[in-house]
Amino acid sequence: MRATLILFYILESYHKASMMRYLYFLLLISLSCSTTDNEIITDDTIIITDDTIAEEPDDTSETSNLYFPPIAGDTWEVTSPSTLNWNLTALQDLTDYVAENNSKAFIILKDGKIVVENYYQDTDATTSHRWNSAAKTLTAYTVGIAQQEDYLSINDASSNYLGTGWTTMTPEQEAAVTIRNQLTMTSGGDYTVDDTNCSDPECLLYLNDAGAEWYYHNAFYTLLQDVVTAAVPEDFNTYYDNKLKSQTGMTGAWVPFGYFRLYFSTARSMARFGLLTLNEGNWDGNQLIDASYFTEMTTPSQDINEAYGYLWWLNGQDSYRLPGTTTTFTGKLIPTAPDDLIAGLGKDDQKVYVLPSEGLVVIRLGDATEESLLGPSGFDTDLWEKIMAVIN
Repeated sequence: MRATLILFYILESYHKASMMRYLYFLLLISLSCSTTDNEIITDDTIIITDDTIAEEPDDTSETSNLYFPPIAGDTWEVTSPSTLNWNLTALQDLTDYVAENNSKAFIILKDGKIVVENYYQDTDATTSHRWNSAAKTLTAYTVGIAQQEDYLSINDASSNYLGTGWTTMTPEQEAAVTIRNQLTMTSGGDYTVDDTNCSDPECLLYLNDAGAEWYYHNAFYTLLQDVVTAAVPEDFNTYYDNKLKSQTGMTGAWVPFGYFRLYFSTARSMARFGLLTLNEGNWDGNQLIDASYFTEMTTPSQDINEAYGYLWWLNGQDSYRLPGTTTTFTGKLIPTAPDDLIAGLGKDDQKVYVLPSEGLVVIRLGDATEESLLGPSGFDTDLWEKIMAVIN
């Protein structure tokens, strides 16, 4: 298993001056040595692309200091960890750790530029990976966009869009469940049923009043996409594609799998989404999601599980709950990470981390590092201890 070296296999069109061709040829020769699975990108003058080499632009955004890759194509600038004064020994330890723990893709962005991009287990930049529950964050964005376009309000009763009888609760209990409850895992559904992924009415029973309890109940989340489909002129997939995916240059698709709707994309597409979130829902001057909704989405949404926003996990709170339990734990969700970290966390350690204070986006995709867990895991703590050793 070896990482794919950045290939500069097409330099410039035939009409470029011969001297420029010669300089590019020398550059190609200097970078054509073999590499290992945990290659560290170290040249900050190169733009990663399938068909061109270019110089860094003078101004990448009118609204921020972040770099945004073009929406079309595979161009993406890189920067060197040595230029950032990162600890290279610690960086090697970090990438070794990632490689040894069932990873398939690992990316670190700094201010939008790629610093580390590694692939393992016969994957590369074109490989599609499942996000699992990290994709809940995509749904949270899509609901927010539908609200700002006046197709719905998150304070509406879910039955306004799903119809009556979408659960087996009493009419009063069912009518009390709002879209906001679905976004915050506070719908009050019975989590002692045999399958909390089952979204059929007979599986959606009453246990608590809406808003009175927090429990990671997948079925109520899944039905958010049906809410959007009922609210907007097109279906959820088309609306998501038009309003979020195409606006950021992401690739990928939602794939039905039993009761689940899993999202698959490349690691770079996940990194694009992380970059959008790092810039608070603004893609290179295009504000895709209302700023007030973004703040609500990425701050505690209720006081039962302080570490949960609208389908986003939040660090730096005084307590947290985990999927599959009603136990409240004291302390930060990820004690080795800064307080402002937010994350989309999926089963088997699919991770999109966003750290505004450091301008970082970190992507990890692959198989479970240890036991198969629904979201947060011990890997979060170990990984961030190593990341902080690199950047401090």
